Amino acid sequence: MRRQRWILVAAAAGLTVAALTLGGVLHESSPPSPAAAAAPGSPAVRAMPGDTAGMVTQLQAKLRTNPGNVPALDSLGLAYQQRARETGDPSYYTKSGEALHKALALVPRDLVATSGLGSLALSRHRFRSALVLGQRARSISPTTARNYGVIGDALVELGRYHAAFKTFDRMAAMQPGLSSYARVAHARQLLGDVPGAVAAMRLAADAAQGQGEAEAWTHVQLGLIYLSVGRYRAAATEDREALYVFPDYALALDALARAEAGLGRYSEALRYEQEAVNRIPLPQYVATLGDLYAATGRPGLARKQYELIGVIQRLLVANGVKTDLETALFNVDHGIRLHASLALARLARRERPSIDGDDVLAWALERTWHCGEALRFSKRALGLGTLDALKYFHRGMIEGCLGHRAEQRAWLRRALRLSPEFSVRWAPVARRELR
Repeated sequence: MRRQRWILVAAAAGLTVAALTLGGVLHESSPPSPAAAAAPGSPAVRAMPGDTAGMVTQLQAKLRTNPGNVPALDSLGLAYQQRARETGDPSYYTKSGEALHKALALVPRDLVATSGLGSLALSRHRFRSALVLGQRARSISPTTARNYGVIGDALVELGRYHAAFKTFDRMAAMQPGLSSYARVAHARQLLGDVPGAVAAMRLAADAAQGQGEAEAWTHVQLGLIYLSVGRYRAAATEDREALYVFPDYALALDALARAEAGLGRYSEALRYEQEAVNRIPLPQYVATLGDLYAATGRPGLARKQYELIGVIQRLLVANGVKTDLETALFNVDHGIRLHASLALARLARRERPSIDGDDVLAWALERTWHCGEALRFSKRALGLGTLDALKYFHRGMIEGCLGHRAEQRAWLRRALRLSPEFSVRWAPVARRELR
């Protein structure tokens, strides 16, 4: 298909010469951008590499003496986004927006502030706004590669994959490196090319060496690719490498917990997931911890974790993060207000018409017995050829909802062949259905 040739040809070109945002704080693929490194003209700071907190302190001091220092405002806005990634505190998104909007008020065509606001919109799941800001940044500077990253990431979440892949191709041709390699890896994974995704993410990891959190991020992403196809030991190896590079990294602790669960080592999985929650209580970490408690026969502890999620989501929403899709999926998975959750899934899918939006809506429809409509959206969710055991499981349950027993068994077997422990909650259900 032509759509595949675009990304594969460009990726191959990148390989011969030699961040992905996709959802921000609630998504597993948080961007690896080191805060002010990409800001041309940003003021020199004496903070140690990787010391974002120190960078923030010094930039704040500069701005106290010169509030109109636009490069410092740019760098501070980007540094706040990095702090949000490092700490999980969504209030840094609000601070980032304030700094970048101040910079734009002083210099309306400020490239760094414009593209930085695009990245912020991605992290807040405001993908249409991110696309507009990315295109505005590109109009200011058509030769700046990171603008194409913002545009491409937004296009992916809006389900415009062909346009997104062409945009990533252009970015990779303009500036081969960590951000473009990571995007090529994600595009290949979306198209079902796991070996190609691994190869591109290894290039990203090589490009990120010595960059602290960015290097650790690439190892986690590589581990997640392995995890998606049931290579749990390889995933755990990458997660441990991430923790060696960037100790106590919550993203790596969460990923390692899931790899350990895949290996059947539930006590280790619980320990790592609890550490991840202690570091950064993101909803997906708390939900996984609850599911691990439920799987190990501790429903009371599971309920306590689930009760925290609403509080955390309200904090995210208060800082501008849209959580409709994630909230709908959690509620549907756990049987919470199913008809209201279906309405939320419909709204989320309209705002985020990607394969993930299609899949969550399909699952919500199946859980509320709208089986025929669920099948239509499940087919869309699988249309790219992505290898995703959870989407296969959802399809199997939808086929069962329609009374198609042979198709149900085929899809459930496919899910378990791809990744036998694809979900602490749902893999056992798939095995029970097959029995």
